[in-house]
Parts: sequence; C-alpha cells; structure tokens
Amino acid sequence: MQQIREAILSGDRSEGTYAALKVPESYRAVTVHKDETEMFAGMASRDKDPKKSLHLDDVPIPELAPGEALVAVMASAINYNTVWTSIFEPLPTFGFLERYAKLSPWAKRHDLPYHIVGSDLAGVVLRTGPGVHIWKPGQEVVAHCLSVELEHHDGHNDTMMDPEQRIWGFETNFGGLAELAIVKANQLMPKPAHLSWEEAACPGLVNSTAYRQLISKNGAAMKLGDRVLIWGASGGLGSYATQMCLAGGGTPVCVVSSEDKADIVRKMGAELVIDRRAGGYTFWKDPQTQDPKEWRRFGADIRKLTGGYDVDIVFEHPGRETFGASVFVTRKGGTITTCASTSGYMHEYDNRYLWMNLKRIVSSHFANYREAWEANDLINRGLTHPTLSKTYALADVGQAATDVHHNLHQGKVGVLCLAPEEGLGVTNPEKREALLPQINRFRNV
Repeated sequence: MQQIREAILSGDRSEGTYAALKVPESYRAVTVHKDETEMFAGMASRDKDPKKSLHLDDVPIPELAPGEALVAVMASAINYNTVWTSIFEPLPTFGFLERYAKLSPWAKRHDLPYHIVGSDLAGVVLRTGPGVHIWKPGQEVVAHCLSVELEHHDGHNDTMMDPEQRIWGFETNFGGLAELAIVKANQLMPKPAHLSWEEAACPGLVNSTAYRQLISKNGAAMKLGDRVLIWGASGGLGSYATQMCLAGGGTPVCVVSSEDKADIVRKMGAELVIDRRAGGYTFWKDPQTQDPKEWRRFGADIRKLTGGYDVDIVFEHPGRETFGASVFVTRKGGTITTCASTSGYMHEYDNRYLWMNLKRIVSSHFANYREAWEANDLINRGLTHPTLSKTYALADVGQAATDVHHNLHQGKVGVLCLAPEEGLGVTNPEKREALLPQINRFRNV
C-alpha cells in the first residue's frame, strides 16, 4: 500500500505507472460485523455508540467484476447512512447484502460476514474491469454512490428508477471508508483539480442529493425567485441546498438549531435565518399529538422574514418531527420535497392543508448519474463549494460517526484514508487561488 501512496503523492498520473503497481492482497477498511448486529439491542438510538460497532480491519481484495474500477481512496467522508449502519437502524445492512447476493455470481461477492461502509471517496483509479473504456488507471476521480444494474427497461429514463438501484457502501459492500474501494465505472466523475483530497471527497452524496431534491426536474425544480425553507441549513445536506438556492437566484429561509449555526449560514450568504431552539417551537404536544398552533406560529415567523410571503418550496429531511409543520407553512400550490427522515419515518400531517391548497409532496432519493455529474460540475466550476468542517483519520471513524450521530458537526465530516495529511491533492493551484475567498467561506464552517 505504501508504494501506491507514494505513486499518488509523487504527482505522476501516467497510465503505465499505475498499471505497473502491484495491488496488495488486502487493505484496511472500516467495517461492521454480522455477528454483532444485536450488540445494541434494547438501547435507545441516542445511546448506541458507533465507536463500539465500527472496526478497522484488514480485508482481502475481491476480484474485479466487468464494468467496475478499483480506486485508491485518498479521502472519504461520513454520511448519515454510516451512522444508520453503525447502530443497525432501522435494520442491519446485512440483509441488503444477502438480497444483492442472489442477483448474480458477481453480486455474491458482497455477502460477507463484514460490511465495508462509506458512500463517498476521492482518489485515483488503479485498475478497471472488462468493458470499462472511459476511465483509465492514474485518473483522479470522485465517486457518487448510485449503484445500478441497468438491465431493466425502467432504469433507462431515470436510473434512480432501476429496480436494482442501491446506495454503494450502504446497500452494497466495498465502500469508501477504506484504503481501496470498488465502484462501478458509471459512479466515477472527475475530481475538481482545485480541491484537496478531503475537500473533493465530502460533497458526493449530499451534494448530489440536494441537487436532485431542489434543482432537478425530478425534485422541486427550483426557479429564479423561489423562496425555499431549508431545514438543517448548516448541515451536510442543507448546506449544499443553501448554496444552490443562492446560486440559482432563490431566497433561502434557513432553519438552524443554534446561533453558531445561524452564523454559518449567514457566512454562506443567507440573510433569512430562524433559530428553532431560540424560537422554542414545540410541534408535538406529546409523542402522539401535534400542535397546529405551533405550525401557525412558525409560519408567522417565516412571513415576518419574507415580507409576508409563504415559502414556495420546503426542503424537508428531518421527517417526523417537522413534516406536519412543513406541509402547513408551504404556500398554496407549493412543493414539499422530502428525503431521509432522520427524526423518524412515520410522517404525520393534516391533509386538509395539502389537498385543499393544491400543494405537492415530492419524494426524492439521491440522484441519477446525470444529476450527480451536474452537481459535481457546480463544484468544479466554483459555483458551489465543499462544506467541510473537520477531518479525521481512518482509525478514528468511530468518533467521526459519533459526532454526526449526536449532531456535533457542521457541514460534512471528512476522513483521510491514504492521504497522510490534509491539504494535499490540489493540481490546479491557480484556479484554487482565484476561488480561495469562496473556498475559505465554506471550509471549516
């Protein structure tokens, strides 16, 4: 592995150099273990500790399938799906791997007693399998996490509709929180040359998810002038939605949970901010009963900021805790676009405020390859920027996931894999210098 690291750090990207490198028989990877899925049985979610379930193991390199690439991972990042995997909620991910294994002999490789997690990476292609033509050893890449088979006709208008659509590193094995990773070639995209490895690794999943949910015709299709309520606007997902709203001529109304987080979104350029904790909104009287009076109070506070207007779009991802309020505060004819549900999947809302006011609920889940490519191109062109707040070593992924689990982070949390330190990997310093003021606004948010 040291030889691979040295080749990458040398800056040599010639195909022959990487084709000649010997690929080791094993590599270090962050895993959960199948025989530990009951370790947190009976515990509340908040008490489950990712530091106990996430392991750094030496694992063998599987055979590369047709259409796949083996990538040396310089950096990765933590997503909420890593937290879900680590606490075995809403269910252990090994069921995903077992079902995938029934698909084909190649898919059977994924059904192992361990699951290598991680749905982001930035690195360098080492090998490609049969049938890969565009990507070559030595190319610098980032990966998005949509894994599709594309045999079924339903996947060919929008690949997110493929019946075999999965999230790499969550519903498949061999993920990005490792020294090496296996991805399908149609997950790869060019690494932005002005970013370091850890900066390039962190946008992937959340940047693409925000793009589909807010900008794409498959989501809210935001247009110039739209007012957009963004929950968790300083977080991993919301920070990209906030940037896209601003860059696209929208007006974000940013909901955050502290004055520190309010300062973060103001630093991004947002002017309309609601601190929900300072506001003391209690949307639920008890675990079974919501409080419409609090919806009304919340809506009135939004209108105070917008000059009397309700929002056109709600960028919704907390789920159960906020969904009733989100439906209520959207303007007549507006759109609530939803994904994730980090506070609970069983949403409740008063349908009168939806049906009688012609509002729409649009579901959104990650992004197809085209959407992910376009979202990555926004980063590459300097129209949006990584929101990386902290970077951990691979050995400390348990702590990194714990930070995300307990909402102790801002923006994204990065992980150094083969990269020995932060700040490496910039291959276009002139472009970086030109964009540095914007990069610094969003870095260490």
